[in-house]
Amino acid sequence: MALVPYVENSIPALSKLQNSSAQFRFANHDLRLAQDWKNLGVAAVVWDAAVVMCMYLELGKVELHGKLAIELGAGTGLVGIAKCLALSSATFLILPGAEVTITDREPALDFLSANVKANLPTDCQRSVVVSELTWGKGLERYPPSRFDLVLGADIVYLEDTFVPLLQTLEHLCSDTTVVLLACKIRYERDRNFLSMLKLRFKVEEVYYEKQRDIHVYKACKLPRRRDL
Repeated sequence: MALVPYVENSIPALSKLQNSSAQFRFANHDLRLAQDWKNLGVAAVVWDAAVVMCMYLELGKVELHGKLAIELGAGTGLVGIAKCLALSSATFLILPGAEVTITDREPALDFLSANVKANLPTDCQRSVVVSELTWGKGLERYPPSRFDLVLGADIVYLEDTFVPLLQTLEHLCSDTTVVLLACKIRYERDRNFLSMLKLRFKVEEVYYEKQRDIHVYKACKLPRRRDL
C-alpha cells in the first residue's frame, strides 16, 4: 500500500476523498463504503476506476457465475463486493467455498474486512475471503493459475510496483484467466506498464468511460513460445 504526496485541500476534485464514506448503488444494492484518507491514504478511498469497473461488470460482458475471482489492491473492496452482489442479485446459487478473494497489503486488511462485512448480506459473506497480498511476495500462498478472473482498479500508478505486479499476474493466471484492469492514464509511466504487460499478455481496451476518463483493459496470457 503506497502513499502518494498530497497537500490537504490543494486539489478541489480530491475533496470527496476526505469524506468518511462514499455511497453507491450496484447490483440492486445500496452500498456505503467507509473511507479513511487521513490514516490509510490511497488504500482507503473509492477511486473513479473502481466505480467504472463496477459499471463495466454490470454490463454483463464478463461471465461471473461460477468463476473464481481475485481482486488486487482492493482498498475499500468496492469491486469485490459488487462482484459478489452481482451473483446474489442474479439469483445464482453461491457454491460452497470462496468465489471471490479480496486482497490488499496488511495495514489495510481490518479496514477492508469491515467494509466487506458491512455491505454484504450474511449469506453472501461465505463466498468471500479477505487476504493479505503484497505483489511479488509470498505468492506460494496462492495456488498458481487458480483464478478465472483477476480484477484491479487504479492499481497502475507507481513505477516501483510494476515488476512485482507483473510477477503476481503471471503467477495467478492460467492460459484462460481473464484480467480486467480499470486505469486512469495519468503519466507516461502508466503507458509503459501497458507496454510491459503486452510482452506477456494479449491486451485490448474493452471499455472507456469518458466523463471519468477511465479505461478498462482486458488481458489474457500469450501462448508460451516454444524453442525450435
